[in-house]
Amino acid sequence: MRKILFISAISLLSCNRNAQTAHPPVGGVLSQKDLDVSRNRMKNLNTIERGQIQDWISSQTVKYYPTQLNYWITVENFDHRERRADNSMISYSYELYDFDQTKIYNQPFERRDAKFGHFDELKAVENALRFIHDGEEVTLLVPSSLAYGTFGDEKKIDNDIPLIIKLKAL
Repeated sequence: MRKILFISAISLLSCNRNAQTAHPPVGGVLSQKDLDVSRNRMKNLNTIERGQIQDWISSQTVKYYPTQLNYWITVENFDHRERRADNSMISYSYELYDFDQTKIYNQPFERRDAKFGHFDELKAVENALRFIHDGEEVTLLVPSSLAYGTFGDEKKIDNDIPLIIKLKAL
């Protein structure tokens, strides 16, 4: 029995020493050049999408206001409101549309009693939920970088697609 305990202790100690060795991910690491190319691509895409969204806004009768997080919303000074605290609860639903105003999913996404800081949502949706009033409904115009980004949702939303999000606090 002592022999088994001794071998176990030695094994654990040897594993602990090797645990600090770092290995690059499969396929290697990205070079600084690759990171710069990716960063510039996203910067250029964001500039193009912002221009397209601005053009779309100018053809609408509803007024949209820019936010500090780089999306637009139907409420003026929205992100200057009092911010909901972490761990506070909220129930909400939202629908997704493309800029042809075609609904992407038939059923809205809905969450009941979600706790801030403990749910993973689209960046723009989570940000807007911080400032929305209970029972309020708003529309967000969101560049792809704040939506599903480079990969899409791997279902109905392609890569690099800006979205219209109709959000309601329940």
